Amino acid sequence: MNPPKHIVSAATIVINDYNEILLIKGPRRGWEMPGGQVEEGESLHNAAIRETKEESGVDVEIIRFCGVFQNVERSIVNTLFLARPIGGQLTITDESLDTRYFPIEEGLSIVTWKNFRQRIEYCLRAELQPFYIEF
Repeated sequence: MNPPKHIVSAATIVINDYNEILLIKGPRRGWEMPGGQVEEGESLHNAAIRETKEESGVDVEIIRFCGVFQNVERSIVNTLFLARPIGGQLTITDESLDTRYFPIEEGLSIVTWKNFRQRIEYCLRAELQPFYIEF
């Protein structure tokens, strides 16, 4: 099977009623926001909801589309959404070694993979949205 020419992903920045951010601890990248690849025939919106549930156990409602980060060289498009939890339970899966809510500043301090912290920060600042960042 040939790999796709382009990869499109959808991720959520989930903020609960206590102003805490949901993060998952992935096996390769450490702490990050839940998200993953959009499947064929799936909307970005639905992919963000599905990936969040699969990786964290949390059901979410999308509040708004935040923007896009595009890795031009690798043909990867990452779409980001702000969401709030509406159900489910924090779960550990094959894709998440740990799943927790953190106060936002603490959460930001432990997100260290590439530009993931920047992605979260852009989603938390409505005046920057919608954004389109190429790298």
